Amino acid sequence: MSPPSLRILMTADAVGGAWVYATALARALCGRGHQVCLVTFGPPPREDQRRDVAGVTGLDLTVTDLALEWVDPEGRDFSRALEYLAGLERRLNPDIVHLNGFREACAAWRAPAVVVAHSCVQSWWRACHGDDPPEPQWATYAANVRAGLAAAECWVAPTAAFRREIETLYAPPTRGQVIWNGLEPAGAPAAKEPFILAAGRLWDMGKNVSALAEVAARVPWPLRVAGPLAGGGSGDFDASDIAWLGELPRPELIAHMQRASIFATPAVYEPFGLTVLEAALAGCALILSDIPSFRELWDGAALFVDPRDRHAIGSALTRLVCDRDLRRELQRAAQARARRYSLASMQEAYCGLYHTIAGARRGAGGPPRRRPVEARL
Repeated sequence: MSPPSLRILMTADAVGGAWVYATALARALCGRGHQVCLVTFGPPPREDQRRDVAGVTGLDLTVTDLALEWVDPEGRDFSRALEYLAGLERRLNPDIVHLNGFREACAAWRAPAVVVAHSCVQSWWRACHGDDPPEPQWATYAANVRAGLAAAECWVAPTAAFRREIETLYAPPTRGQVIWNGLEPAGAPAAKEPFILAAGRLWDMGKNVSALAEVAARVPWPLRVAGPLAGGGSGDFDASDIAWLGELPRPELIAHMQRASIFATPAVYEPFGLTVLEAALAGCALILSDIPSFRELWDGAALFVDPRDRHAIGSALTRLVCDRDLRRELQRAAQARARRYSLASMQEAYCGLYHTIAGARRGAGGPPRRRPVEARL
């Protein structure tokens, strides 16, 4: 007997990989007969992003102007978000609330709430700056992340490495589950061309795109970088040796990946890295920073470098450009490893989790809803 279909309220945002993750999972869930209301926070999705969910049976997109928690660290918009979400739950009566953020778990949910820890400012700041973010601006943010983890029925991390980071920073009362992110190939790789591709927000110190800009002139092949250029903290460096592609719609980015021979990311912070998975699925050889999350996912299927060693980055890029056999070996290895992180596997893992906690709530003698945890408003 098949498990019953579920009504799922899922939060999301249209910034970066969070949108790719949420829309892929929502489509897969709807393909299994579940219903998903996808509620966006932050900037509204662009028209090309809206096409990711257009025409999907059982999927409803609700766009709000509610602030993302990491751009509202002092919680000025938090009360309004809680009020809005409470009203939405009354209307939809979901079986599961899937939160791709932390603090909204503090709402007085009637349905069991799952928090997915994709990233957090505390861990980003430590990776980029080596210490904790300044108070008092970020004290409220950290308190609400901690409160959200405590209030949720359960929480999930995309890698064991990031689960350890969350446990170290916030000491949640329950053990998080690890569910690797997953995607399906967007199409067959095209004939590979002699260029290196990278992707990331220029202003994001965690992506460390400036490291590639600093070594590009020494690398035999051209380097193309996709991602927005605007924003703070972009740094002072000569970017004249890089072809900046700007922020691309996802189909265009994947088309570049399908032609690129090498995909490089010297990120100092990356809890999972969906663009790396997309590049591997597209048949790129991978040059990755030697950080715990990438080692967990790609050890044996990529060339690893110290992200803060510019000489090592330049040498690794040149080596892979000049060694055709190694490049082809890594292309095959990355594509084979990428199949481990399938959309079907991710969807099955989340469905299993949803049914477990929803069934426990419905069943006689099941665990009660966690007591509300006080958040900072």
